[in-house]
Amino acid sequence: MSTSNTDRLIIAGKDYGSRLLVGTGKYKDMDETARAIAASSAEIVTIAVRRTNIGQNRDEPNILDVLPPDRYTILPNTAGCYDVDTAVRTCRLARELLDGHNLVKLEVLGDEKTLFPDVIATLKAAEILVKDDFEVMVYTNDDPIVARELEAIGCVAVMPLAAPIGSGLGIRNPLNIRTIVENAKVPIIVDAGVGTASDAAVAMELGCDGVLMNTAIAAAKNPVLMASAMRKAIEAGREAFLAGRMPAKRFASASSPIEGLFF
Repeated sequence: MSTSNTDRLIIAGKDYGSRLLVGTGKYKDMDETARAIAASSAEIVTIAVRRTNIGQNRDEPNILDVLPPDRYTILPNTAGCYDVDTAVRTCRLARELLDGHNLVKLEVLGDEKTLFPDVIATLKAAEILVKDDFEVMVYTNDDPIVARELEAIGCVAVMPLAAPIGSGLGIRNPLNIRTIVENAKVPIIVDAGVGTASDAAVAMELGCDGVLMNTAIAAAKNPVLMASAMRKAIEAGREAFLAGRMPAKRFASASSPIEGLFF
């Protein structure tokens, strides 16, 4: 899905052709999950370890049967964790279940209603996990200072929210997102709040390295078709960013030159 063979997303030393990362929750069944993710062309798939069976419950269907790790990079996440210890323990469980897999998505939530991150707990958990040799992609708020601190800790990607998880509101604070992007040396992945294809395109036009989404696809009337739309939006937004948009102007500017007219 990249615009060229050289324009690829690189996370923790591995490169990906797709800049769209997707979740696995809220689909009606595993078949729809598999079809939507295939339509998205995503290569990184995040799974909530506390809510989804990846082998810890042997008597239940295993989502890895329809999303095989030899096809997708599995990104276990700590959704539903509200404290440091639970988040760290969940990552260690995922590493054990996935045979030493170190790439994780860290989120430590601070409030059940908004699902905003607990930034202080997130910083503490990130420090512990990085020291324990995890490659941490971290969900956070859209604060450029916090993003800088998480990068300094050693996180391999910083993932600021666009809006509250599952809200579909789109990017509420584009100036903060742009500031985070301009100051980062690690990938910046917008995570949470995307509602439709135009939201994804805006994130990419701001210079983000990728977008992670779940509800925007899974809660659509036709998730498979929406997954396809999101794939195209990510690609279009990335190309627009690389092309460099024209300056915005207050007044009209003629599309055709006016010099040398025959009259």
